[in-house]
Amino acid sequence: MSESESEPRRDADRRVSSDQHGETLIEVDDLKTYYEGNDFFGGQPVKAVDGVNFEIARGETLGLVGESGCGKTTLGRTLIRLEEATDGEVRYDGTEVTSLSGSELKQWRRNAQMVFQDPQSSLNDRMTIGEIVREPLDVHDWKTPRERREHVRDLLETVGLQKEHYYRYPHQFSGGQRQRIGIARALALEPEFVVLDEPVSALDVSVQAKVLNLLEDLQDEFGLTYLFIAHDLSVVRHICDRVAVMYLGNILEIGPTEELFENPANPYTHALLSAIPEPDPTVDRDRIILNGTPPSPRDPPSGCPFSTRCPAKIRPEEYADMDDDVWEAINLFRVLLDERARADLSIRDRVREFRGKNVRFDEITEVRKELFGDLDLSADVDRHVNQAQEYVEAGEFDRAREYLAEEFDSICDREAPTLCAVGNAGRSSACHRHDDEYASPEEEL
Repeated sequence: MSESESEPRRDADRRVSSDQHGETLIEVDDLKTYYEGNDFFGGQPVKAVDGVNFEIARGETLGLVGESGCGKTTLGRTLIRLEEATDGEVRYDGTEVTSLSGSELKQWRRNAQMVFQDPQSSLNDRMTIGEIVREPLDVHDWKTPRERREHVRDLLETVGLQKEHYYRYPHQFSGGQRQRIGIARALALEPEFVVLDEPVSALDVSVQAKVLNLLEDLQDEFGLTYLFIAHDLSVVRHICDRVAVMYLGNILEIGPTEELFENPANPYTHALLSAIPEPDPTVDRDRIILNGTPPSPRDPPSGCPFSTRCPAKIRPEEYADMDDDVWEAINLFRVLLDERARADLSIRDRVREFRGKNVRFDEITEVRKELFGDLDLSADVDRHVNQAQEYVEAGEFDRAREYLAEEFDSICDREAPTLCAVGNAGRSSACHRHDDEYASPEEEL
């Protein structure tokens, strides 16, 4: 295996800005994808994608990163109409596509395709490779049957397979070869826009580089535009021109790849990048450990989506000088109360709750001791924590949460930040810390 085959070729010198690519191909305007509750009374919807805005230029590769469950795949599937948008618009080359139907929708689908994450489950084991790649051509009645077969054979060669593979079945191929088959299927109708959903995450490292190089070559050859969804930040840094950072259905930062990696502007981006492994054990790195887990997309925070875990969360003015450990303990206490409020109860606990039993926080005394036992609390803070504990012990769970919110809420809890320009490199970040009246996130992290 040559060095060029075993390592991704793209680097910072090859990347170009969105302006250099040319006109905008994909425009996303306040896009929302909600899934309605599935219980008898409907329930709160799951806000998988919650008001997303961005653009992708023609010929560009936009990376989409974030924790598992943040809505990356749902966003990609919504862009190409595999999921229906609840609200907002997606415009392809100026045409609004979320409202297309019938023949117009079928015609548009030729321009947008998807490569799926798992190269094994995304292929039908009962169909030959030729049938799998030819299926989109059959659906769209592309030219004659003979021309379709020839086109498929040419595609197999284009993605590094052989024409003779036409009559073989998926189980006869390795993972990397199966992903090449998926790429050939996505390119069958000669689309302009391709969503790549974790295209190399299920492959061995040595195979990943080959597939990434193939994707770059195909982009250059066919003028493709990519949305590249991934967890592996090193892969994103190699292949993407710009990167969008997603959290709980929202885009928190977007900008040129190198600028975002070298100088992140959003607190969540700081934390995400700090988790990248460092091969040199002698390098001293400040790893940012986030407390708790992401909130449920069924009940997201009313303010900034990252507010429950943010180490740079703005404090109320009267607590600006509070000790950092005390502030962290208060926020952990509030997060714990919120998580217990969202927790599903067993039938036994529901009966106990109906009879007036406090089943959500039996161990409040131990929790109070664990969080605040070693801290030096001011008289006011100690009084507020005691009052919240008394509400919990009395079974007034929601009142305890409301009481702490009234006392310790900040702008981060009340208002959702909007994407605003930061720096001079075409970057945007959603954080109240970018407002002039507050310190920058870097000072807090």
